[in-house]
Amino acid sequence: MLIPSPKWLRGDDVAASEITPREVFESRRRWLALAAAGAAGGALGPWFAREALAQNPAAQKLPATPNNAYVLTDKATPYDDVTTYNNFYEFGTDKSDPARNAGSLRPRPWQVSVEGLVKRPKVYDIDELTRLAPQEQRVYRLRCVEGWSMVIPWTGYSLAELIRRVEPQGSAKFVEFVTLADKKQMPGLGSPVLDWPYTEGLRLDEAMHPLTLLTFGLYGEVLPNQNGAPVRLVVPWKYGFKSAKSIVKIRFVEKQPRTSWNIAAPQEYGFYSNVNPDVDHPRWSQATERRIGESKGGGFGALFAPKRKTLPFNGYAQQVASLYQGMDLRKQF
Repeated sequence: MLIPSPKWLRGDDVAASEITPREVFESRRRWLALAAAGAAGGALGPWFAREALAQNPAAQKLPATPNNAYVLTDKATPYDDVTTYNNFYEFGTDKSDPARNAGSLRPRPWQVSVEGLVKRPKVYDIDELTRLAPQEQRVYRLRCVEGWSMVIPWTGYSLAELIRRVEPQGSAKFVEFVTLADKKQMPGLGSPVLDWPYTEGLRLDEAMHPLTLLTFGLYGEVLPNQNGAPVRLVVPWKYGFKSAKSIVKIRFVEKQPRTSWNIAAPQEYGFYSNVNPDVDHPRWSQATERRIGESKGGGFGALFAPKRKTLPFNGYAQQVASLYQGMDLRKQF
């Protein structure tokens, strides 16, 4: 669950390096010990950047202000697991394929077209989009439908910041996200596993919710290609496939958009796809999950990680359950 940050943890007027000893920033083991005790928070923002750069010296930093409204007692998933254990079918269907194949993606130059039922449609250059609102660092859980989960420090800002600027018309009820589909850059597009381009969608009120993050980075650096560079969505109370990667179009529409996994297997992947431990996937139980990084084998040792109970709405029920009052969440899954 989300927990409020105590005053001593906020450090609004004190440099992070003065709050936390230098060695904590430089030691993953010590930081994990602090995190397990619930002491990880905004003061560790510089540590996230150091950890990412240590793993990837060529990474580009992405400055952000830690948002202390989003602090978890959960341990953060190690950077190398976050960046090597992925679902990104445009680069292959195995979990290791994106890290191996995504080097062909060219995240710059890049444009995102905001269109449809809005008063101010616009094509944004990625650099302009990145600077549209102050960047925040938020630690979110990510839960995937196959039964594994991660805890990741993301960088971005609420999608609502963009939505307010383009001014949706009164007839706009849904937001559709369309991702890049370029066979020259994405070898997985040769597979018929999905209809390309990959599309996802949210109801407008879901898209406007403060938790919905337009995301440009993780661990203090710009998004690695395999994690959805240069811009993706993170919707933490829904299964991971709802968080579209490498977005090129954001469309405001009146009717519920068709989405890739719902088209491919409607009996398995509903439009809403809220994390619900009481509604099983036809092939997997959703009652429990295994946290990547909690076994010695890292991402590929996930089968040996201990099981934990899956939380309704992935632990964000207090923030989002009101969006679904009156709905039958077994039928509208």
